[in-house]
Formats: sequence, structure tokens, C-alpha cells
Amino acid sequence: MSAIRKIGVLTGGGDSPGLNAVLHAVTKSAINNYGLQVVGFMDGFKGMVENDYRELDLESIAGIATLGGTILGSSNRDSPFRYPSELNGVRTFTDRSAQALSNLEKLHLDAVIIIGGDGTMHIAQRFAEMGVNIVAVPKTIDNDVALTDYSVGFHTAVDTASEALDRLHTTAQSHHRVMVMEVMGRYAGWIALYAGLAGGAHVILIPEIPFEMGHIVKTLQERRVRGRKYNIIVVAEGTAPAGGEPMVRQMVLESEDPVRLGGIGNYLGAEIERQTGMETRVTVLGHLQRGGSPGPFDRILATRFGVAAVDSIMKQRFGTMVSVQGRKKVNVAIKDAIAQLKRVVPGGELVKTARALDISFGDR
Repeated sequence: MSAIRKIGVLTGGGDSPGLNAVLHAVTKSAINNYGLQVVGFMDGFKGMVENDYRELDLESIAGIATLGGTILGSSNRDSPFRYPSELNGVRTFTDRSAQALSNLEKLHLDAVIIIGGDGTMHIAQRFAEMGVNIVAVPKTIDNDVALTDYSVGFHTAVDTASEALDRLHTTAQSHHRVMVMEVMGRYAGWIALYAGLAGGAHVILIPEIPFEMGHIVKTLQERRVRGRKYNIIVVAEGTAPAGGEPMVRQMVLESEDPVRLGGIGNYLGAEIERQTGMETRVTVLGHLQRGGSPGPFDRILATRFGVAAVDSIMKQRFGTMVSVQGRKKVNVAIKDAIAQLKRVVPGGELVKTARALDISFGDR
């Protein structure tokens, strides 16, 4: 334990509420509990490659736990193993991992805490395999990192989506409309499912349960016959009709995961109007889900994870990710956490609960 003197930390991938709370907990516990020096790399792995960093001390992290975003910046386009650059006006990609390792050595870092989602975890695992002492913290509003009940940022994203649904209810009732709200989540339906349940949606569409347009139309028409003059539909961006593929909004070649999903909400809105004649409006919540201050749940979760990450370094539990399972904080191997995405179980308790409330998933 006495061999650990100086650690690094970075926030990689897309931003999410609670990142600053993790940084606050990491820095404060590292200094107060163990007398460590802390270095924060700027803009994710880009800072590691470019040796762009700042010292983190008690003064620099004072008051940041309640703030959204990350004081270090983040990036999902700068993998050291596929680092973007331009040569004679042509975009190229090179392996700069050796440069990143050299920078870690020059800074005399004994370990690095990497905070991120699935893509960031894959990069963290590659560095762990190269001998870097890594401890990871799961962060993503999508909540799709395996072997942890929750990732930092998820609950705040659900809060935002639920509040948006509350507001859509009143305007939908006033104008007797169908309101479609598209939320993030990539290939997992956690945000849509949680927000749909909390926000009183009548239809919830998620990637794990392919839908059929005919079933959605039938649900809306049956509600109209029963005198229900408005409808709320929540759809996750990665949802696709049975036999179809998720809609792709954009390709970002600089990213390790270049696919940017989107468009399913507008597709549904157009089809519902065409097939039912019901006036329909579409709201794409977008990056609002990732912004703003973290809610209390995420502040506490982020703080627990930050302290646990530092403790894990001091106990030399390298190559692991801190996680929460039930009421316990545990360490799991990063390689196991990235083996597959954590997705909604179609026959699971939450889906059954929604079906018991007569919420349709568009599959029957």
C-alpha cells in the first residue's frame, strides 16, 4: 500500500451528470485518507496522449460535486489505439498508445482511475492488459454497463425524461394529441422503460422488444374507443420494428463507436398520423438528458464510486471496475463487465409491471 504515491484520473466518452461528483470524491479521499497526489487528464484519453493534465487538489475540486459536466472535459473520439490526425488534409488514424504509456511513466503515476461507459471500458481494459494499474468507474446515462445495477448519470437522465413526460401530458390532454418522445439509450431501453413507467406512458418501445406498427395502432384506437383522447409514447433511440434495424442519424468515423442512432421518433409520428389520422407531435429529448446538475441519487452513487475507486487502488485491485450490486459495493473484472451490454430483460419484473398497467410494448 505504501508504494502508491500518485494517481491519475480521467473522464472519457459522452458526458453525464455526476462526473464532477466522482472527481470530487476521488480527489478528496485520495488526499485526506491516503496523502496521495492526484493528476487529472484533460478531455479524456486525449489528455493522456497529448500529456495535457492538471493537478487536482482540495482547492480545485471545492464545490464541484453538485455541478453537471466535468471540470476535466471529455471526448468519445480520441482512443489512443485509433487516434485521429490530419496528414496533407487527409484524416488518418494511428496507434498512439505507446505515447500515452510514456506520459504515464514521465508523470510517475502508480495507477489511473478511468471513468466511463462501455467504449471507455474497452480502452481501459486494453491499457490494463498492457500493464497499467487501472481501476474503472461506470458512468453512462444508458445504464448499459454490465455487472453493476446502476451507472453514474442514469437516474438523473430518468429524472429529466420523466419531468418532460409530465409536461407532455398536459399539452397532450389539452389538444387531444398523440405525443411521441424519443429518448437516448443506444441499444438498451433502460431510460425509456424507467421514464415511461414513472411518467405514465401508454406505450413504451425499447430495443429489446421489437415492435409492430399494427399493434401500436390497435392500442391507440382501442384507447380512443374507451374515451381516452390522448396518448403518450416513449421510444428509445435504438428501437426497431420487428425484422428491421435501428435508425442511424449520423456516422462519426473518429469515434470507436461511430454509429449515432436517431430518427425513430419522427418515423413513428409520421406513421401514426398516416395510419390513424390522429394528430401527433414528436419530441426528441436529445442531449438535455445528459446535461444539468446530478440528482441526489447520482451524487451519492458517484461519491460512493469515487471513494471505492481510491480504496481499490490502495488494495491493489487493478483491472477491476467498482460497481453496486444490491446494497453492496463490489469490484468486478473490467473484462467481465465489457463482455456484453446490460440490456432490459423482455420477461423481467419491470416489463411485467408495465404490462400489468396495460402499457403496450408494441409487440402484441
